[in-house]
Amino acid sequence: MKKSIFFLYGIIAYSFFIIATLYAIGFIGNFFVPKSIDSGAETTLLQSIIVNVFLLSLFAVQHSVMARPAFKKWLTAFVNPAIERSTYVLSSSLVLIFIYWKWQPMKTVIWKVGNENISFALTGVFLLGWLLAFLSSFMISHFEMFGLKQVFDNLKNKQTQNPTFKVNYLYKIIRHPMMLGFLIAFWVTPVMTSGHLMFAIITSIYIFIAVKYLEEKDLRKLIGKAYEDYQREVPMFFPLTKISK
Repeated sequence: MKKSIFFLYGIIAYSFFIIATLYAIGFIGNFFVPKSIDSGAETTLLQSIIVNVFLLSLFAVQHSVMARPAFKKWLTAFVNPAIERSTYVLSSSLVLIFIYWKWQPMKTVIWKVGNENISFALTGVFLLGWLLAFLSSFMISHFEMFGLKQVFDNLKNKQTQNPTFKVNYLYKIIRHPMMLGFLIAFWVTPVMTSGHLMFAIITSIYIFIAVKYLEEKDLRKLIGKAYEDYQREVPMFFPLTKISK
């Protein structure tokens, strides 16, 4: 019964991830959702900045702290290791939903593309960014990354093995194609408002810091020389660049 409950918990956590991700596309792209990054009543500039910086900082702290090995070790002293990843996924999704709910729009237009064809093309690139991020997760281990494999293995009385280091598909060109997809999605838009620009700047800074100084540090410690060689040979975000570390 406990294994079935854990499996159901994993399914629920993954469902929240799908909902939060699909909403993010509409939220940042300003379409198909009741509240987007530029919709709603504006408040004072100072209040908007304070609230939005707090919201993005909340996500950064939750997302980074819960991903660290020390926190995982602490958490699994209280919860079954099979649901550790699902708990992380659910927590991240709930924080994202909270951001969508409480985000304060800042509607001053920084740039706006007047040409309809160019605007349409930029929206297409925006969607391609999300597609890149989504496909990149399957080039490693999507269902393990989002907790489903762990709860399924637990249901079948199997021990989930630690993932082996493999360099597949786009990961042969850049080390973090998923993050590149997010950067494209955050920056490419036919209409850039001050609120959207602040979102793009803060999230880009967070991605760089989290990847370079947290995630890759953990990977070097976990994998060792193989990952250090990978860092030297393959750029971090942008293909065909000399910048790797």
